[in-house]
Amino acid sequence: MQSVAEKKKSQNIGEYLIYMYQMEDLIRSFQGNMEEIRQYVIAHYPVGEAERKQITSWFEGLLNQMKSEEILEKGHLQELNDLVEHLLQLHYRLLKTDKSYFETYHQAKPHILESILAANGENPGNEIQICLNGIYGLLLCRLLGKKVTEEQLKAAEAFGEVLSLLNLVYQQELVERN
Repeated sequence: MQSVAEKKKSQNIGEYLIYMYQMEDLIRSFQGNMEEIRQYVIAHYPVGEAERKQITSWFEGLLNQMKSEEILEKGHLQELNDLVEHLLQLHYRLLKTDKSYFETYHQAKPHILESILAANGENPGNEIQICLNGIYGLLLCRLLGKKVTEEQLKAAEAFGEVLSLLNLVYQQELVERN
């Protein structure tokens, strides 16, 4: 589990964020009951005892973090919010400096605006959060066996393109920093 999250974080920041949203929701689905998470989730991982202990420790850490940040019912970990904010700043910079990114964003913009309208006055978050939520929403629909519309697929594809380009720049920045 830990290695999955770390691997995603090092390879694709958008996938990492969506994965972590899933893990937050998984913990919420068990109301933060670690015994149930052990019994119904961790026990079913096809791994050895040592790795199972690591997974358990990772979930316990995540649960404790969610408790301390008071997001057991809704919201995201501050670390994840900070990453989204960083991606938003990259987004703003690239809109001004990268023609290819601007064109990719332009393809996603109608879907972003549609998401804002669909929020019916509630704050759907910034444009990057909307892209992440759109992809996560599609994933949830598929997991729950709900019908996915052609419009949802088009939006998710456009959101994915934006996030993919952001990831490339994000990964380049990481390499340059190290």
